Parts: sequence; C-alpha cells; structure tokens
Amino acid sequence: MKLLTLAAACAAVATLSAAPAFAAEPVTAKLQQPVAQPTKFIAGGAMFNCEADACVATATTSETFSTGACKAVAAKVGPIAAFTGGKAMDEARLGACNSVAIARGAGSQVAKK
Repeated sequence: MKLLTLAAACAAVATLSAAPAFAAEPVTAKLQQPVAQPTKFIAGGAMFNCEADACVATATTSETFSTGACKAVAAKVGPIAAFTGGKAMDEARLGACNSVAIARGAGSQVAKK
C-alpha cells in the first residue's frame, strides 16, 4: 500500500512539474503600422516583443489573450490589425482595443475611431 501511495505521489509531482512545458499558444498582435524600433513591454501578464509589424508574447497567461491586454498593446504601439492567440479576436473587441491606440506621430494623443 505504501508503494502504491508513493507511486501516486511521484506521478502527481511529475505531472505538476511538467505543466509549464505545455505552454499556451503565443499571442500575436499584427500592427497596422510597423514600430520604428524593436520594443518590449509587459501586457496581460506576458512579455510582448515587437518588431516590424508584429508584437508576440510566447510565455502567455490566461490574461494575455484578453481585451485588456490588447488595449495595453495598442496603447504602447498603436492600432492593431489583428490580435490572435489560438483564435482571432472578433471585430468588436478589436475595435475596443484600438479605441485607446496611440495616434502615430501625435505624441500622447489618443486616436479617435
């Protein structure tokens, strides 16, 4: 009986320690305009790396593919053409993201939709 309990405990520990190896899919923000230079920032609990016309987070959390994270990305780098994380964000939620996007070349003004 002790051996069976020990085997079950070992299996549980192995399963829990292997969980981070099965990370969620990356979240990608396809930008309407490319960034001027590579940029990194945290949004939705993940590090986004932006280069050219895309920002990608590979070590995602349950909050990374959310409207809040999308808004944070748009506020940092401008309007987003598509936001995906296993599936594409719908147009209504994408519009909400872009409502806070920085207007390119306008400093800290917020773009109006």
